[in-house]
Amino acid sequence: MGKQKTDLVVLCKVQGELAANIIKSHLESEGIPVLLKWEALGRVGGLTVDGLGQVTVLVPKEFAEDARLIIMPRDSNEVEFDS
Repeated sequence: MGKQKTDLVVLCKVQGELAANIIKSHLESEGIPVLLKWEALGRVGGLTVDGLGQVTVLVPKEFAEDARLIIMPRDSNEVEFDS
């Protein structure tokens, strides 16, 4: 009848749409669904200062731990994980 609701959790936040799309592609290639969320001004105006270019990467709760392991940053300055 109705669609099953999936609980999404914040996996991480990255600076810029390019970085977010790379993470999204990597996770989807491993079978993990991803939703990207960004604020409009940064995307429309191309601004990337003061958090305007920040993109939030969301995944279903049941995939969160696997997703974290898959995208474990090699440089801790690249990705900001939510605890």
